[in-house]
Amino acid sequence: MAKLSIKPLADRVLIEPMAAETKTASGLYIPDTAKEKPQKGKVVAVGPGTKDEKVTVKVGDTVLYGKYAGTELKLDGKDYLMMRESDILAII
Repeated sequence: MAKLSIKPLADRVLIEPMAAETKTASGLYIPDTAKEKPQKGKVVAVGPGTKDEKVTVKVGDTVLYGKYAGTELKLDGKDYLMMRESDILAII
């Protein structure tokens, strides 16, 4: 993976969303219009935290986040989400 030229500030975290499921458990293909937004992703950059809030996730962690969390960004042709660490629900 190429080094990103972005450094999140404060308690912000940059996440690369994982691809949405394309098939159901029974093998049916899901059309693009019906796909759920992914709520799982990989942390690719973290800010230094704030005086009161230390960042606990680290680069490489796989995390769960809320369906509408974060701001969508496109960097080097890839989609990312920038969000506060408090928008992350869990490390999995």
